[in-house]
Amino acid sequence: MKGFIEEIRDKGMKFSMDDLAKRLGISKRTLYEHFSSKVEILETIIQQSFEEGDEKTQQILADNSLSLIEKIKGVMMVLPTHYEFYDLRILEQMKRYYPEQYAQVEASLSEDWQTLRHLLEQAIREGLIVNMDVTLMLKVIVDALNSTLDQRFYMKNQITVSEALSAIVDVLLFGLVPADKR
Repeated sequence: MKGFIEEIRDKGMKFSMDDLAKRLGISKRTLYEHFSSKVEILETIIQQSFEEGDEKTQQILADNSLSLIEKIKGVMMVLPTHYEFYDLRILEQMKRYYPEQYAQVEASLSEDWQTLRHLLEQAIREGLIVNMDVTLMLKVIVDALNSTLDQRFYMKNQITVSEALSAIVDVLLFGLVPADKR
């Protein structure tokens, strides 16, 4: 799967199974013993990414040592194992050449935000965050977090996706003004 992602990074979605086999240093036949097609590899990466993200989210929610704000922050910062796969260029090509798989990604991404919605609603009820329209709040959060899909910007500015995500979440949750200056 890592080789698949490297091929996408180098050649876009148009690489062949021959290209992937060469990158991995194996025969095409060996590759086909594990995966029947590029689509199967793509679907495996998508499925694995979201399963791991769901697992990480469930671990955060189950951790009783975390405050509600820490859980919100943790859920916002869940990165899939193959986060480098979730890049604007790759997603655009997937939308064009593999629309069914792109629809899976889009559906999974929208489902994932329901957990965050519930946490935000709870934080509002408990008076931990400002009381505002949760749909608007989620829109701002999702749009800000989706800026990490523009990985070229972060690479160009020598910022890791994890660093960017952490900074974005801190700004969203705590603002730009330090607590002692409010």
